[in-house]
Amino acid sequence: MIPILSASKMREADALAVQARGSDALVEAAGTAVALEAQSILGSCYGARVAVLVGPGLNGADGRVAAAWLRSRGAKVDVIETTHQPKELRGFNLVIDAAFGLGCSRPYGAPIVSGDSLVLAVDLPSGVDADSGELLGHPMPADVTVALGAMKRAHVDGPAAALCGQLRFAGLGIVQHFDDGLVEDRDLDALIQRDTSDHKWTHAIQVLAGSSLMPGAADLVVRGALAAGASMIRLTSRGDVAELIDLPAEVVRSDDPVVEKRSRCVVAGPGLGTDSIDWLRERLADVSVPVVLDADGLDRSLIRNDPESERRWVLTPHEGEFVRLTGEPLPANRLEAVRSLASATSCVVLLKGATTLIADRDGRVRVVRSGTPTLATAGSGDVLSGVIGATIARGHDPLDAAALGAHLHGRAGAALPVYASASDIPAAIADIIAAL
Repeated sequence: MIPILSASKMREADALAVQARGSDALVEAAGTAVALEAQSILGSCYGARVAVLVGPGLNGADGRVAAAWLRSRGAKVDVIETTHQPKELRGFNLVIDAAFGLGCSRPYGAPIVSGDSLVLAVDLPSGVDADSGELLGHPMPADVTVALGAMKRAHVDGPAAALCGQLRFAGLGIVQHFDDGLVEDRDLDALIQRDTSDHKWTHAIQVLAGSSLMPGAADLVVRGALAAGASMIRLTSRGDVAELIDLPAEVVRSDDPVVEKRSRCVVAGPGLGTDSIDWLRERLADVSVPVVLDADGLDRSLIRNDPESERRWVLTPHEGEFVRLTGEPLPANRLEAVRSLASATSCVVLLKGATTLIADRDGRVRVVRSGTPTLATAGSGDVLSGVIGATIARGHDPLDAAALGAHLHGRAGAALPVYASASDIPAAIADIIAAL
């Protein structure tokens, strides 16, 4: 997982790294990382025209190191001080924005980049607030941003995130301990958990989903759960959905209003209908295992905050459901809004979107960027809720299960054709897990 730090925590980490290694060594490492990313973008340095826009601080120092490195490999490099920057940069293959980074606190107007020039931002596009992602003046949109030491909140949230382009990461050995992180592919290595003593109830889940009007939701939840490793599924629906759709043969249907006590997780809500809250409340009243609450189950009356409770619930709203839960519009700073709802409900909250944000009651955050527009289709979220439920049943705590499940779900979407449907996602998930 890639660390995500606030500006203040990043400064503390930088200060410790300087004490341990010296400022010159740190700047050399950062500047070289920038230069290597520039080389990757250019393909060949020889003869390439590069402009490096430098400010007076550490970002500028990193840019100067990168400029020297590129020049030594045959690039034609112009180092431009922000105090003498032109209104327009034209005729360059690459523009490296090393003007202002983490410490930018006042408006900055970047030059206009004309023509076909690509832009590489050092740590952050100059002219953004690292914590809120708010724009300070007129930043230069980047094609690629190389984050140094840790990701900053502005990389994944707020208006600045759209200006970062493709995110790259150079750890530089700076950050050792962190609470918030960006989920990576290699985190999926920890997904599979099993033991020789496992039996069918070891990773069993109960699903409360589907109705006569929306039987497909139940089908998508259970198929997602099976693909992600649920060893036993008991399905309770409002009406016998098996008369309307072909459920997987492994699914056991039950009309019992009591959740099976051997279940390790309950997934509740998809396709039940908006009039199902009393029906759900009865079935969830005495549940002690984790619950993944989605879709029609996302109702404020079901989610009472109890800071002393051992309840381990996961709420998985999209933007509209998030607004319904909070009663307020979703702000530009989505990360803090998710943190706030997690604290207010004592639940893990997963806010779906192009960037998925997840927070727990203690304020820890996970960010997932693997999603693609392929997942913007009816029923995709139902599959996700099943995946998260199965991942919890496999032994992961709710925060990690939500993060791993969302990343796996996103990777499955990326492996599918552009106009694939939600029913195609479980097979893609199974393929990814088989390759782990």
